[in-house]
Parts: sequence; structure tokens; C-alpha cells
Amino acid sequence: MKGDVRTHAASSSIVLYHTDDLVDHVSSESNSDDDQAKPIQHEKIRPYTRKWETNVMDTIDELDLVVKKNSGINHKCDVHHDVPAVFFSTGGYTGNLYHEFNDGILPLYITSQHLNKKVVFVILEYHNWWIMKYGDILSQLSDFPAIDFSGDKRVHCFPEAIVGLRIHDELTVDASKMENDKTIGDFHNLLDRAYWPNGSRAITNEDSLVKLAEDIGFVVEVLRPQRTTELAKTYRVLNSSDVMIGVHGAAMTHFLFMNPGSSHPRTDWAAETYYGEPAGKFGLRYIGYKILPKESSLYDDYNENDPILMDPSSVNRKGWEFTKKIYLDRQTVRLDLRRFQKRLLRAYYYTLARKNGRLRHGSE
Repeated sequence: MKGDVRTHAASSSIVLYHTDDLVDHVSSESNSDDDQAKPIQHEKIRPYTRKWETNVMDTIDELDLVVKKNSGINHKCDVHHDVPAVFFSTGGYTGNLYHEFNDGILPLYITSQHLNKKVVFVILEYHNWWIMKYGDILSQLSDFPAIDFSGDKRVHCFPEAIVGLRIHDELTVDASKMENDKTIGDFHNLLDRAYWPNGSRAITNEDSLVKLAEDIGFVVEVLRPQRTTELAKTYRVLNSSDVMIGVHGAAMTHFLFMNPGSSHPRTDWAAETYYGEPAGKFGLRYIGYKILPKESSLYDDYNENDPILMDPSSVNRKGWEFTKKIYLDRQTVRLDLRRFQKRLLRAYYYTLARKNGRLRHGSE
């Protein structure tokens, strides 16, 4: 589907408003508002790869693909995207490692890799655990956060949509069917990029931060999940903790492992949108801390008046890839502990009040 593509989660549909000569010809005899609102073309699809297995396909959520004439009406659009979308389901056999790769991850690579990460994934039967499990791979295929089709009720607008994934054979990439002759070896290289150890936005004065927290009264455990760390271990540590501290990044998704009512300080200007609001809905107390330029390692690399330090919004306008290279890949944080102490004290007294029953769940 290419053109003015819009989602409509409430009716489980994707609508393409078309303006070409064919549509004009088909619609020329009836130009009333009612006629123009009628679909010119209507199909149904279950965007899952195992089309030959009726039993599992019957469990997949169905999408309506609708083509309508664009009659010049200003149709609602809540979120504009300037890159294509790929729609697919993580239902079916998802939960089985073989099927997660054979029916999902590999077909997603086959279908989207030629778009060079300029694509948004729109997922039916969305699972938070699946996003967490395969987030490293998704970040190699898309520069944008995935969208929960049913959970996000906003109207998303795209210039193009690919609905469903292409599958070649069992755990296979057929180079003869790929636009640029990619092979299973290229997919393996993507896994290397996704899982090879890389840098992180560390707190460089972590030892001093630990001592400060202990002096306040916290019992501190430093958690550094690695690629091979079992999620069960991470879950046990965080689920028994009252406060989690971290710098904005994918690892902060682990807030889902905490108990509602806990505190969740973060130390980056961009974190509110991606983690602050979801954490609040989850029932966590989210305490913000915006670092000053001098607390960033970038302060040593740029003039103190450089927009990278003083005006991050102007940097964001250059695109996600540029922003990621500057703020996520190259930055570490050295906290001003006198400033950050105030946040720790707030978290500490909030935790005490909650445990002593002087604070109702979810209150400030």
C-alpha cells in the first residue's frame, strides 16, 4: 500500500486514501459524501507467516485493508511518519524460540532490511516481553520505536505500508529472492552487531554514588546485566528493590520488573517520553533528574556554548541516527552528587513512607 496510509485501531483496519486516475474513473458516477466514504477495495489479512497452517492462522488477529477515494477531506491524523511501516503479528507460535526466529525475526529481516532502518514496525498482538527480548535485533532493523497496533489508539499516518512478512524456507534467507542478494550470513552479521559487547551510558563516579546512597540508608546492589545474563536473575534483583537508578537507555525497560509503588530515578533529558510516562502508568514513582552540561562527558569534547550541550532539541531535528550517535553512543555521565542527593533523599523518604503505611499506593 503506497500513498496516504492511515491506521484505525478501533476497527482493526488500515485505510489507503487513493487519488489516481483509476480510482477517479471507478468513482466518477457517484460523488456524494456517502459514496465517497464507501471502500473502493476491501481485503482481509492475518499478518503472520504460516499461511499453510489453518489452525494457527485462525488464532491470529485479522486486519481490514481498505482503499477509499481521497475526496479532499482533511482526514484525522494524530502521528505523521515520513518512513514506511511494516505490519506483522507476534501471535501464533510466539513463545517458542524456533518459531520466534523462523516465523518472525528472519521474515522481519527479509521484509525490512532493504529499508536501511528507515521503517516503523507496527505490531499486532504486541508483547512487552517480546520487545524486551528482541530489542537489540529490532534496533538493527529500525531507528524508531515499535507501535502496539491495538494498544495505541492514535491514528498513525504513513507514506507506505507493507502488511505481513515474507518467509523463504525453514530458517533460511534465499539470496535469489532478495533485492540486494543478502544471505543468511548477512543476517548473522546483523546478530553480531546486535549482541556484540558495546559501550553504555555509564555513571563514571558510580563508586561515590553507591557510598552516598549507603550513607543515606539504602542497601545498594550494583546490577550490570550482560547479553548473557538470565532475565530471571535481573527480575529477582529488581523485584525485591525499592529504587532503581539508571541513565536513559534500553536497559531502563527493566522497570517492568519492579513492584508498583517503587521509585525510579533517571538521569537524562530524553527519558520522560520513553520511560517516564510508561513507568507512571505502571504505578512507579518516577523522579526526574536533568543533567547539566558539566555532568556529561560531551562537555570535554565540545565548546560550552555548542548546541549539542545547550540546545539538544536542535540536535534532535537532525534525525534519530545523528542524535543516537551523539547522546547514546558517545556519552557517559558524571553526576553532581550534591544535586543528585536531593533526588535520592526524595526516593528514600518516599520509600519509608510507603512501607510505614503513611502513603497510599500511587500517591505523591
